[in-house]
Amino acid sequence: MKLKLMLMALFFLSGCGMLESTDTSGTTDRIDVEVTQVIDGDTIKIIYEGEEVTVRYLLMDTPETNHPRLGEQPLGKEATKENKRLIESGDVSIEFDVGDRFDDYDRLLAYIYVDGESVQEQMLESGLARVAYVFPPNTRYLDDFEKAEQIAKDEEAGIWQYENYSTDRGFNSEAFGQESSGNARSSTEEPIAGDCEIKGNINRNGNKIYHMPSDSSYEQTNPEEWFCTEQEAQDAGFRGVGQ
Repeated sequence: MKLKLMLMALFFLSGCGMLESTDTSGTTDRIDVEVTQVIDGDTIKIIYEGEEVTVRYLLMDTPETNHPRLGEQPLGKEATKENKRLIESGDVSIEFDVGDRFDDYDRLLAYIYVDGESVQEQMLESGLARVAYVFPPNTRYLDDFEKAEQIAKDEEAGIWQYENYSTDRGFNSEAFGQESSGNARSSTEEPIAGDCEIKGNINRNGNKIYHMPSDSSYEQTNPEEWFCTEQEAQDAGFRGVGQ
């Protein structure tokens, strides 16, 4: 009898623990968090499970403000300012998708909300962000985000003022402020022959690895640098996948 009561007590306690768990993988549950810093337009720092962690917004990218190689890009400060305004306007919560919780740089990957409203959607609709880094299965709100992005495109707002500024590889600072020409290539088209297509990535352990278009990891890789040849990548201190 005593054993039965003990087992029932353990079951009850474990059930309570499950209710209090912050494991939201596969659900749309949201977790209230405290934001400690707005880093840029798509990155913040929060207190999560008692520790300060960096959060990278899922499915979204904004111009850089202090990148070691790219420096400050046009509209980067504006995106950061808007993100900060939104974050400070109410109570912040995060939501996970069903895939990886962390990226290669140990940043938490999440959807961000302020008073229940999606920060990603608002940034995209304002024209200060683009839909990017689409890596299944973390694609729950891809359709919604693309609709928000299309609104900004139709209005030629923010990053969409100049046709070739926002590209599938990021932001092209040289194109900002230039009028598009009739033979300009759309940012959604595949790279033309001769473009540099080798992706250089630095993982969480600091390893520099380059990814060829033929590698299975190519599409999922978020590049830190682009290279035209393997020799160029190797000269920069990168090694091939599996080497």
